[in-house]
Amino acid sequence: MLIIEDEPMVAMFIEEALELAGASSFDIAATEADAVAFAAKHRPEVITSDVRLVEGTGPRAVKQIHDQLGDIPVIFITGTPFECDEQNMSPVLMKPVTLNAVMEAFEKVAPEGDGCSN
Repeated sequence: MLIIEDEPMVAMFIEEALELAGASSFDIAATEADAVAFAAKHRPEVITSDVRLVEGTGPRAVKQIHDQLGDIPVIFITGTPFECDEQNMSPVLMKPVTLNAVMEAFEKVAPEGDGCSN
């Protein structure tokens, strides 16, 4: 799992929700560059991403990761959902988000039969 989020408390909340949904082994990136580097080092099974980051954007990081590693399911969790690409087929959750909303989105995109140990 790769959580792209520059607010530490939000990242911890997302991690907790994903753990409750059965995910384990997390990388948390606060910048676009860190997200790409973490993904290259440890290919995630699922990505959650904010849109605006302190350095760069989540959608640009996701695009770079997809270009390098192929398709990986993404859940955008953001206060600016209108900045997500309209062609994007990924779930988009509006902040503030609930544990249940994150868990449900994860269950929809997680690879079948995979505990998402990445």
